[in-house]
Amino acid sequence: MDVVLMSWSLPEVPSSARLRPYDLRCEHRRTPLGIGTRTPRLAWRLASDRRGDAPAGHRIRVHGPGGLLAWDSGWIYGQGVSADYGGAPLVSFARYTWQVEVRDGESARSWFDTGVLHPDEWAAAWIAHDPETEPPFEPPTDDREPRTARTAHLPAPRYFRREVGLRPATAVRIACTARGLYELRVNGHRVGDGELTPGWTDYRQRVPYQVYDVTDLAGDGPLCVGAVLADGWWSGSLGWDGRQQAQRYGRHPQLLVQLVAEHADGTRTVVGTDGRWRETTGPLRYADLLMGEWYDARLEHDGWDLPGFDDSSWAPARVADTGHAVLVPSAAEPVRVTEDLVPAAIRAHDGRTIVDLGQNIAGRVRLTLRGADPGTRVTLRHGEALTDDGGLYTANLRSAEATDHYVAAGRAEETFEPRFTVHGFRYVEISGHADIEVVGRAMHSDTPVAGEFSCSDAMVRQLMSNLRWSQRGNFVSVPTDCPQRDERLGWTADAQVFLPTACYNADVAAFFTGWLADLRCAQTGEGAVPDVVPHVMTERHGTPGWGDAATVVPWHLYEVYGDERILRDSLPSMRRWVDHVERHNPGLVWRNRVGSHYGDWLQAGVRTSRDVMATAYFALSADLTARAARVLGDSSSHARYADLRARIGEAFAREFVSPDGRITGDTQTGYLLALAHGLVPAGLVSAAVAHLVADLERRGRRLTTGFAGVGLLGPVLSAYGHADLAYALLHDDRYPSWGYSIKRGATTIWERWDGWTEEAGFGPVAMNSFNHYALGSVGAWLYGGVAGLGQEEGSVGFRRPLIRPLAGGTLRWASAAYETPLGRLASRWEVDGGTLRLDVLIPPGALATVHVPTTDPASVRESGDAVAGIARTGSAVVCRAGSGRHSFTAAWDR
Repeated sequence: MDVVLMSWSLPEVPSSARLRPYDLRCEHRRTPLGIGTRTPRLAWRLASDRRGDAPAGHRIRVHGPGGLLAWDSGWIYGQGVSADYGGAPLVSFARYTWQVEVRDGESARSWFDTGVLHPDEWAAAWIAHDPETEPPFEPPTDDREPRTARTAHLPAPRYFRREVGLRPATAVRIACTARGLYELRVNGHRVGDGELTPGWTDYRQRVPYQVYDVTDLAGDGPLCVGAVLADGWWSGSLGWDGRQQAQRYGRHPQLLVQLVAEHADGTRTVVGTDGRWRETTGPLRYADLLMGEWYDARLEHDGWDLPGFDDSSWAPARVADTGHAVLVPSAAEPVRVTEDLVPAAIRAHDGRTIVDLGQNIAGRVRLTLRGADPGTRVTLRHGEALTDDGGLYTANLRSAEATDHYVAAGRAEETFEPRFTVHGFRYVEISGHADIEVVGRAMHSDTPVAGEFSCSDAMVRQLMSNLRWSQRGNFVSVPTDCPQRDERLGWTADAQVFLPTACYNADVAAFFTGWLADLRCAQTGEGAVPDVVPHVMTERHGTPGWGDAATVVPWHLYEVYGDERILRDSLPSMRRWVDHVERHNPGLVWRNRVGSHYGDWLQAGVRTSRDVMATAYFALSADLTARAARVLGDSSSHARYADLRARIGEAFAREFVSPDGRITGDTQTGYLLALAHGLVPAGLVSAAVAHLVADLERRGRRLTTGFAGVGLLGPVLSAYGHADLAYALLHDDRYPSWGYSIKRGATTIWERWDGWTEEAGFGPVAMNSFNHYALGSVGAWLYGGVAGLGQEEGSVGFRRPLIRPLAGGTLRWASAAYETPLGRLASRWEVDGGTLRLDVLIPPGALATVHVPTTDPASVRESGDAVAGIARTGSAVVCRAGSGRHSFTAAWDR
């Protein structure tokens, strides 16, 4: 029976009468296999039901192979919730268990497995299909082979196998990777639950590998290791230029497998891929990320992945060129199927079945057929929307066919689920057989859920759902721009503008750590950063707002997670990027070497000055580089970039700020960038804010922002006393707005405000994704503004939380919870009659500043007792709150 996976939700915090560590992690991952660093960081969160609880210290014990103590940290005093391993040298391919004990609290255990810690321990060779053994392609013998002009050239995935005779083993592990995509099998069982492994990186520089513990599958007797190998990102269709040679990493996929068996006497047996492996084709006739998959069940090799199978007709594998890329352990959790969706509606259309999942996703379907004759071909076409007549809309897919085919073997019941493709869709059109059952399967990088938000307004709840689903659908190994059309690239601006929202939704530390490594690999010798990472498809470099991901992403990750190693790895890249811009713009107004200069991409009906946007990002990147240098103790770099930031600010004011506070271009995004990044002279800030407000009012309180400005609307308007305008935009359902798409049934964020309108119907097919997170950057304001979950200026890792909710709009209540590095932080406010109630939860070890909204400061109470507060600001009383739960009430008559 198939397991039904449930929704993406935040788990409950464990209840404990005293300090209790939970959610133990190694290198930002829970029980990871294949850790590749010799000093991994161990971290945990804390929970306690006692108010005021704070850790006084912790002690870590790590035990390695044979149960031997590898490290005892002794008592480390302070309020830390992480420590870098400091014990005996770690051994490759070994299990380490670790325990953290909190002073005057409880203890908890976890484990991690190491990968290959020394490059010379690799004993495996890259293997591939030998094209010399491939018979010439022949036309199909019947008319059921569904080749098209775009799929005629797609090769069949290869099936590899080898039997190994092993002495009895106490543990068996396998390290596996591919230039392409692989599925690993041992003794008839699939290994692991990762999809699209090993994932996408810049294969020219670094190839990730995964480690699996297959001890339970090994058993006694011979061991059969098998793998299915497909093109994937390595040699399959990639981007809008399809399979053009210039856009591919290689011509044919390759496989690398290394098995390590431990024996009771302490010895090891190591077996790697070599020329003794056998390979052939099978039921998978082609598998392509963009085009789809074709599976002919009549061609299955029964028992091919079991010992004793006769593979004498299979060809020997070819040992391939090793290339120059470095093998690296996977930094993040793999893509997984995380949720199953039962169809919301099924109906017939022109002799076909249209299945509506009720939700736009990235993933695939699991199809069950009953009573299909041998050779019956079932075709599945995927799309995000329907045409006016109820048919499947696919024009916006461009050249991506997003079509799967299954040819039945003729069994009473058979199930098909593609393995090496992913589609962006809500609807699937099925033809060829009527007796079917369909389940949608959502796939994405399995970043742990970190936050949740809700409120009294159904449309705003749907907005949060939409942006969370867009994050899930576009975090597929790398942060992509869309999951459906022939693009799916790691656009850097999209990633950096959405990052604050992404961090609230999920723990993305490991995910973006890997992506930043590819960004650094792709940076040019003079410091320019490409528009897409991993770098493929285009030679575009150095675009304002896009290249600035080199500074924005590492700094924000540091602020959220408090891991200074991210800055240490990135500071040289940050400096090179800022130096590149400065070198070509000595006047400090960024006009030269601007790459593609997209500007405020997909803004609505206006044109923000590109010089304004570029120079604002130049100032921001200089500022973040200065801050990073200060954190790392690099005083000379801090002084240099802080001075540069000051001089850019002066140049910006001279060039773009008029004496009446007007910003060149007079657009919402222009004002938002200048105000958010402190580029307006102090004496003109009020005037600039007034111009921003006037623009919104003149347009009937409608936004015009594109990617660069949309995430700043809520924070800037709220910071300058205009939360009413921010709420007006949040609740708006006219074009352009988030509510406009929701009113028309959107279940994800649209790429463009005019993805569909009453006047024009569908937007331009050349670029019209209905699943694209950038315009959903408002999510960070829902968490940090509406619900009020943030941290004070200068705080990192939420050591000093700031609870500052914005009661307003048409909301009666709003709530949010977030897993900080310390533990759970939460708030909920509700207005009932003339009273506002605010409930907060502060994690152990944190001291929060809480702003209690009120229209009568004297009315503020905590658990019924009067609260004097430490300050009053606007319409709030400011209080301090230690760890634990706090309940405040106050008068509220707005």
